[in-house]
Amino acid sequence: MAAALLANVLYSTGFVLEKRALASLPEVDIRRPARLLRLVLGSPLWIGGSLSLAAGFGAQLAVYRTLPIAAAQGIFVSGLVLLVLLSARLLGEETTGRERYALGAILAALLMVVLSLREGSDRVSRSAPVPLILLVCVPSLAMGVWLYGSAERRARHRHRMPTTGVEYGVAVGLLYGVSSLAIKGVSSYLTPADGLGGAVVGLLRSPYPYLLLFTGVFGLVMSQAALQRCRASLIVPVCTTVTCLFTAVLGTLAFGEALPHEPLRLALRLAGTALAVSVLLAMPKHDTAPQPSSAPKELTPP
Repeated sequence: MAAALLANVLYSTGFVLEKRALASLPEVDIRRPARLLRLVLGSPLWIGGSLSLAAGFGAQLAVYRTLPIAAAQGIFVSGLVLLVLLSARLLGEETTGRERYALGAILAALLMVVLSLREGSDRVSRSAPVPLILLVCVPSLAMGVWLYGSAERRARHRHRMPTTGVEYGVAVGLLYGVSSLAIKGVSSYLTPADGLGGAVVGLLRSPYPYLLLFTGVFGLVMSQAALQRCRASLIVPVCTTVTCLFTAVLGTLAFGEALPHEPLRLALRLAGTALAVSVLLAMPKHDTAPQPSSAPKELTPP
């Protein structure tokens, strides 16, 4: 749990630093990825945010070695509260009453999941069938890229209300959900029985490093363009919620981790997941919160 909370702090800090760096950069476009990378790599603040995210990745590896997937996702969701607080303090982003109620629901969902945990009684799986992982991940990656492209085309229409970024968040969340499953898979190779060399060979023969490479490249480009256009306090919670639900549901099935057998613990974990789903569905589709004056405005076609 300590590693999960540390990962939350690192991820929230990283997203806020990247958002702040993007606010001072020219408009980025996913159709020009080389230019996007050149711009962000020239920003020390953005590099600091990316290093914080990388450290969060390391903490996440430790979490998946000690906690079941579903339980870990419930704790990761708690990072949304810190993210919103940092966004208000450092980015000047204001949240609506509806969004604050959503944060309260997220905290309640976190409490339910934490109460459903019992040390030593939950099985932590180390592997999953490769065909099943590919069956889950490949269509999800295709869906995420397609959904993001559709959101991009709709956002360029004239007279469209400012988007909250829900569509962008869902699309990037699908990619990061696949990445989360890949991280879980990589964690199984950290304590090899046949030495470091055997672990490296086994890892390279698995689909996990290649899934991480794809989601890393596409997730970076897609998330930076979305972060620049939309409020971090909305797009990141949507992305995180989708990632956590994707990983908790499909990851639990793929890695064969059973849910709690006790009725009370099972009810708490299922209720926490259901509450997180309802928060995502209740998110507004159009932005009504005041934007900070320094935030870049969405471009419209000439």
